[in-house]
Amino acid sequence: MKIMKVEVKVGRPATVATEVLVLLLCEGDGLSEQDAASVDKTMGGALSDLLKSKEFEGKPAELVLLHTQRKISAKRVLLVGLGKKASLGLDTIRQAMGHTVKRVKQAKAASFTVAIPAAVPADSTAIDVAQAMTEGAILGGYQFTAYRSHGTPGHDVKTMTLLTSHQSDMRPLSEGVRRGTAAGEATVFVRDLCNHPSNIMTPTKVAQEAKVVAREAGVSLKILEQKDMEKLSMGALLGVARGSHEPPKFIILEYRGSRKKEDRPVVLVGKTITFDTGGISLKPAENMEHMKADMTGGAEVLAAVRAAARLKLPLNLVGILPATENMPGGRAMKPGDIVKTLSGKTVEVQNTDAEGRLILSDGLAYAARYKPAVLIDIATLTGACIVALGQFAIGMFGTDDRLKESMRKAGLRAGERVWEMPLWEEYFEQLKSDVADMRNIGGRGGGMITAALFLSKFAGEFPWIHLDIASTDWSERERAYIPKGPTGIGTRLLIQYLMDRSL
Repeated sequence: MKIMKVEVKVGRPATVATEVLVLLLCEGDGLSEQDAASVDKTMGGALSDLLKSKEFEGKPAELVLLHTQRKISAKRVLLVGLGKKASLGLDTIRQAMGHTVKRVKQAKAASFTVAIPAAVPADSTAIDVAQAMTEGAILGGYQFTAYRSHGTPGHDVKTMTLLTSHQSDMRPLSEGVRRGTAAGEATVFVRDLCNHPSNIMTPTKVAQEAKVVAREAGVSLKILEQKDMEKLSMGALLGVARGSHEPPKFIILEYRGSRKKEDRPVVLVGKTITFDTGGISLKPAENMEHMKADMTGGAEVLAAVRAAARLKLPLNLVGILPATENMPGGRAMKPGDIVKTLSGKTVEVQNTDAEGRLILSDGLAYAARYKPAVLIDIATLTGACIVALGQFAIGMFGTDDRLKESMRKAGLRAGERVWEMPLWEEYFEQLKSDVADMRNIGGRGGGMITAALFLSKFAGEFPWIHLDIASTDWSERERAYIPKGPTGIGTRLLIQYLMDRSL
């Protein structure tokens, strides 16, 4: 998908020439904003009439489009509601822009101009607002059309202009656009990767995508092939890969952005199962097609490394993607098999559909070789996460309180919220095996917790967080800036955390 261009301009809404002029208004505020009042006056009170008749009240997701009859330079005016000022947040703005770009597209306009709203969320800067507006617009216009024989349905919106009446706002707004574009592009990249079917998006194809990312300034790439994994004794990853004809790949991307070579890196590890049948413990047929997105964690790590390079973040970053399919077959791993992991620990495999934690165990053990300042893994790991949290929160586990708080704050800013779950050692009783160091499942009770506790045994003593995105990676319906299907949720969370850490 071609990304919408976003630019910043100084001017007045009443005089700017544009296909659609967008005014973001809070509920109950009327036309107190000077720019909106000026547009209303030039249009002979048309906006005031809408407010008086309550055809527009400023409620969230409320939109009214007017043709200006050439009374102002803009061809149309689109009023967009933000809801009550007291509850205004960055994600409110993001959602408003998602609805906006859909309505502009419906009007068959190729570009639009949006005035920076007078009301902004508490503790938010011009950079934050511009970033949220840019993300919402880019993500709200997302479509995946690679396999449509008739191309893109509808009309593409190519350009959005953020309009400010103050020259002094140009620099912070432009920086917000830069950040928002990088985060929006990254999320679109993830959605595209996860929308491709698994006969296209194989581990080999993921490795090819990593090669493209490695062209970014400061990024290097190493790919371990099956023979390399065998030499390292990555028995868990190789065990999962046994049932597939597609060769596994262990992908390592390194971005060096810190001026200090001795700075320890942030290491991201992403689950990259390009299709998950469940293996011998076969999944039900219903909705199995969603399992093409079981690589979301790895795709998000790939995107985060690319975004860090494009933003020139002053930190060192390592992205690790253990990539394979999980398939049944004559050579496939079976319940009761025992695998020896890279760490030396042995695991009794009691369910081959609990494969994500197996490949991540080798990924985390490899990550520990970098002696990371921070270690984060992200994965569509457990159905239990969906049961516990529904679709609006990412499950978070961790061993470091400062790191968890930083991730929580990043989630609030990004609109991709996390919710901490307990990581208590008592739950490990459920993972004890009679024949190995541990088993890979712990029964139905606390399934999300036992999965995270399993991973903790391979994360070493480094500050570590596990993000379970199984609850958020796929949407059954279209929302403001989230499409039906693969969502890419978790991408902007990682990027926001990296920006907060380094900017």
